Amino acid sequence: MRVLVAEDEETLAELVATGLRRAGFAVDTVYSGDAALAYLGLHDYDVVVLDRDLPRVHGDDVARRLVASGSRTRILMLTASGAVEDRVAGLDLGADDYVSKPFEFPELVSRVRALRRRSARPVPPQLERHGIRLDTVRRSALRDGRDLDLSPKEFTVLQLLLEADGGTVGAEELLERAWDAGADPSPDPQLPSEQGRPHPGAVHACMSELRAKLGEPALIRTVQGGGYAL
Repeated sequence: MRVLVAEDEETLAELVATGLRRAGFAVDTVYSGDAALAYLGLHDYDVVVLDRDLPRVHGDDVARRLVASGSRTRILMLTASGAVEDRVAGLDLGADDYVSKPFEFPELVSRVRALRRRSARPVPPQLERHGIRLDTVRRSALRDGRDLDLSPKEFTVLQLLLEADGGTVGAEELLERAWDAGADPSPDPQLPSEQGRPHPGAVHACMSELRAKLGEPALIRTVQGGGYAL
């Protein structure tokens, strides 16, 4: 799941992004409306957490343009005002949900998850294949009863492979769906990342760690052409 946080208070934006990453989401942050529009044009986000009072391009205009484009991205609007008329105005602009500041973080995470469920094929609460059992609610993963102790990134990659039900998941798809735009630069300093996106080597490195934690016999195979299958 990929989320864009558009919030002009940089400290708050980074706190929200950090918390969402700990909940297993891939998160990008921007601090203005024009930057939000640029990122929304580049990446396929499940949800945008959108501050209504953004500089340069107002959050209301970001919402209008996103809705007019027919985007599948769901909008969770943030505002410092808790007045009913402001909530109504935000929803009338096309927002899917509305949260007033200050807010309780667990509620924000739950609302983001709920919006994602509206925009995507429903994911079963448990995924199982070849002795692997992954609980998407509790975010736990077992192989033959053994706790795999996965990082949030490894958990997301394994979930994508399980959702494919034996099909191939390309490295580019994994980058798009599981990595932040600025996360995991090239592991080789001689191979810099493209601006605004992680290096493809990040997928290879993550896959190596995931294979090691899954143990033997090996379950993840590399598919010619840059994909992986379980």
